[in-house]
Order: sequence, then structure tokens, then C-alpha cells
Amino acid sequence: MLQRIARLILRVGGWTPVGDPPAHDKVVFIAAPHTTNWDGFWLLVYKSALAIDVHFLAKHTLFWWPLGPVLRALGAMPIDRTASASTVQQVVDAFAARDKFWFALSPEGTRKWQPYWKTGFYRIAKTANVPLVLAFIDYRKKQMGIGITLPDNQTLEQDLQTIREFYAPFSGRIPERQGPIEFPPE
Repeated sequence: MLQRIARLILRVGGWTPVGDPPAHDKVVFIAAPHTTNWDGFWLLVYKSALAIDVHFLAKHTLFWWPLGPVLRALGAMPIDRTASASTVQQVVDAFAARDKFWFALSPEGTRKWQPYWKTGFYRIAKTANVPLVLAFIDYRKKQMGIGITLPDNQTLEQDLQTIREFYAPFSGRIPERQGPIEFPPE
């Protein structure tokens, strides 16, 4: 029933789902660009329409009754963003504890313009030894979906270049909030 409603919402909203789920049991999805709260709504509708079991982080303050059980049912994991170092380890532990686990996050970490992407998605994938899959939302073309899986034999700079090239044609709802695809200097 939820899947049919989600498909209807996509159709009425004018969105076209693109791509196929990966053939891997464990992946980290990058969901970008992230420029508005509507991104989360549309990607949840997409996830429900395709019946994809993807988990994601949500602010721990959202897990009050009755929203908390609904968020958990949708795949949300509560996270306190003030303790970012433990966040990576919590997600890596979730990968280790399950035979199948798909996890998505926005590397921008916020809906505002930032000069850098957060590195957590990359550290999670490398530490858990799982592939990175690029997912997108494109408001200009009204498409969202699953794109490429990064090759596992690239360097960090090669991965960033592949990511930049993949996301170059996509436009967030508020394009001026899209920052460069860079990691902070060490």
C-alpha cells in the first residue's frame, strides 16, 4: 500500500525515478545535492516507491512520540551530530552487525552552502570496506535515482574527481546552496 501511494506521489509531483539498485549486499549511498528539506521528503518517497531498504541518519531530537517510531520504520537511525567522531564508528558497527545493510547520507551535512563536504561517508565506506554508490536528486530535470558505483581501486583524489564529474549536471532545488565537492584540508 505504501509503495503504491509513493509511486502516485512521484507521478503527481512530476518526478522520474532513474537507475537500478546495486547488486551489493552492503553499500554507502551518497545523496546529493542537498539544498532543502524537500530533498529528504522526495528521497523517502523514492525509497518507498521502489521498496528499497535504505537506512539514514536523522537528528536525535526528531525521535519523539509519535514521529520516532515512524522514522525508525522508514529506516532512520537517531544521531547526535555534536559527537561526529563516534558517528562513523556507529555506522561501521551497523555494517558489521548485518549481512545486508544499505546506508545513505548527504555528504554536504547541511542544506546551506559549505566550502567542503564532510568526510564521514568516505571514512564509513573505507572502514567498513563497502562500495560507494552515487545517488542524486535533480530538480531541473525532475529526476532522482541511483547512479554509478565508484571503482574500488581509485585513490581519494580519483574518487573525488569521479564524484565531481558525476554530480556536475545535477541541480538542487536551491542551486546557490551547492558548494564545491572538496574535502577540508588536513
